[in-house]
Amino acid sequence: MPGEARGARGWGGIGPQLAARLAKLDIRGPRDLLLHLPLRYEDETRLTPVAMAREGESCQCELTVISADVVSRPRRQLVARAADDSGELVLRFLNFYPQTRNQVSPGVRLRVFGEVRRGFFGAEMVHPRVRVVDPGEPLPRALTPVYPTTAGLAQSALRKLVDAELQRKPLADPLPAGLRERLGLVALAEAIETLHHPPPGVAPEALQGRDHGAWQRIKFDELLAQQISLRRAYATRRARTSHRLVASGALTGRLLGILPFALTNAQRKAWREIAADMAGGHPMQRLLQGDVGSGKTVVATLAMLQAAEAGYQSALMAPTEILAEQHYRKIAHWLDALGLEVAWLSGGQKKRERRAMLDRLAAGEADFAVGTHALIEEMVAFPRLGLAVVDEQHRFGVRQRLALREKGGDGADPHLLMMSATPIPRTLAMSFYADLDVSQLDELPPGRTPVVTKLVADSRRDEVVGRVRDACLQGRQAYWVCPLVEESEALELQAAVDTHRHLCEALPELAVGLLHGRMKVEDKAGTMAAFVAGDIDLLVATTVIEVGVDVANASLMVVEHAERFGLAQLHQLRGRVGRGSDDSVCILMYARPLSASARARLKVIFENRDGFAIAREDLRLRGPGEFVGARQSGLPMLRFADLERDVALLERARDVATRLLADDPAAADALLEIWFSGREGLLGA
Repeated sequence: MPGEARGARGWGGIGPQLAARLAKLDIRGPRDLLLHLPLRYEDETRLTPVAMAREGESCQCELTVISADVVSRPRRQLVARAADDSGELVLRFLNFYPQTRNQVSPGVRLRVFGEVRRGFFGAEMVHPRVRVVDPGEPLPRALTPVYPTTAGLAQSALRKLVDAELQRKPLADPLPAGLRERLGLVALAEAIETLHHPPPGVAPEALQGRDHGAWQRIKFDELLAQQISLRRAYATRRARTSHRLVASGALTGRLLGILPFALTNAQRKAWREIAADMAGGHPMQRLLQGDVGSGKTVVATLAMLQAAEAGYQSALMAPTEILAEQHYRKIAHWLDALGLEVAWLSGGQKKRERRAMLDRLAAGEADFAVGTHALIEEMVAFPRLGLAVVDEQHRFGVRQRLALREKGGDGADPHLLMMSATPIPRTLAMSFYADLDVSQLDELPPGRTPVVTKLVADSRRDEVVGRVRDACLQGRQAYWVCPLVEESEALELQAAVDTHRHLCEALPELAVGLLHGRMKVEDKAGTMAAFVAGDIDLLVATTVIEVGVDVANASLMVVEHAERFGLAQLHQLRGRVGRGSDDSVCILMYARPLSASARARLKVIFENRDGFAIAREDLRLRGPGEFVGARQSGLPMLRFADLERDVALLERARDVATRLLADDPAAADALLEIWFSGREGLLGA
């Protein structure tokens, strides 16, 4: 590329500008180039006569240019007329360079590739790929790869780079030949060569659908590398030391005795698993997952009490002030009855109150702390932190989770309990959470009433307002969730303020409150306290109420512009009602027209109450990267394997990972080097 020759050369003789562009594609070395596999393929192995070209389909035609002119209406563009023996085709270029004008001069013979459509002047291609050819020039014998790319990096440049790397010494196969034969896998070098340069006769459908044997090898290796890296992270953690927090039952028994409810069987099982982990000599790293309202907080509280029984402190961190304060109020209420104090730390605290809490924690006088990110600030000290609890763990980055774990002041790692109300589908747990122990709360406490979900077009808004009025005048309370505006927090805030004003005017007989993320901490706390006390009938809110809000008397929720929300958000929001014994309803208002993806999401949430079923559909619709928060997780993400389609490959990879780590660690190292090149991320976090 022009200008690349200047300056220091990097790997493969590549200049700094090109290296920077490749790095945007996560290509940082020769192996990464080889594994930068095509997104799709174009068939340039045959020519289509213009008369046979189908509208809406891509094809290749060989034409002779008849005329070429720059026209100014409706906008400046280059329009060329070209033809073969069967008919004429218009070539239109909206953005073009002098080189393009030279290529499409009258009399020049071209091969053009693009999508044919019917335009004002007849059949046309807009911005086709153009190549000048001589009469009788042979066609390519293989499909043409199309790679993921970035600005300033042309397909032709990528193809040259890949081809140059393929000419070098082939990549050594990390898997022993005997293992490959048993698994029915082709050699790695053969798989890579096939995918970059499919030989003649390869079925394009097998390549596009990633069912070809070459794709099977690549996907298997990717899954195997992921499994090995996660197993090693798990083994590394188990090699570290932690305090044995053995339960005496003194505090946990007293709490169970005063609770106004009995634990479910799922809660008892999870509690036994957590208690056993904490009594071990290596740090627990357990994920407690359960649907909305399944009772995770009480299980976490029992774990915190076990830490106190053993003489150690515990800290619970939540991602939002509202969720953290809900945890604090609930846990403090339970522990007050046992004569125990819970420290509260948040960003909005007054300095004197905050200083007092910090001093008590640093002196070891407070055994329990609940808070937001404020818990991981530098001035917070825990001299004997035995347990760190992270709620809604997927909302925190890896570094934040590590920062809380590293607060242990005595050299030993604290135990780590992560909680999530977004249930994880089985295939995702097998893959991305293979380094964690998982406890599952798969039953709801007795007395919870199922929430009825209704889909209502926003043209019936007045009916919905009337439904809210009737429910509140009967002594119930309601939520009205404002539209999600992803592009602008200011617009989202304005939507909440406007909605609050309109509902105050429409419902003068009700007390209507407003809650949003830009409010001062004390104002948010005051509004929530008034809602909990029943002084507010209708709470207008943004998604700050998505998790943690627990008001048993609230039995109606309205979500405005529900089509803008994700499945997990809608399920979480719906979980704010149905927490008491009254019949509860969640009204999802949507605006027409609905996109296909929005219609699919609303159909799933309407038809399903089970969080695990919703999570499976969410995984299918969004893919694993978004589901687990790829940028936050630190886990090596899957580029090629599909967790829905490749379950059998994943199960084989799990078995082989165990065998390779035990019998052939050198092969495991070689595989990780190819796939991660030292970039395994913060897998132990």
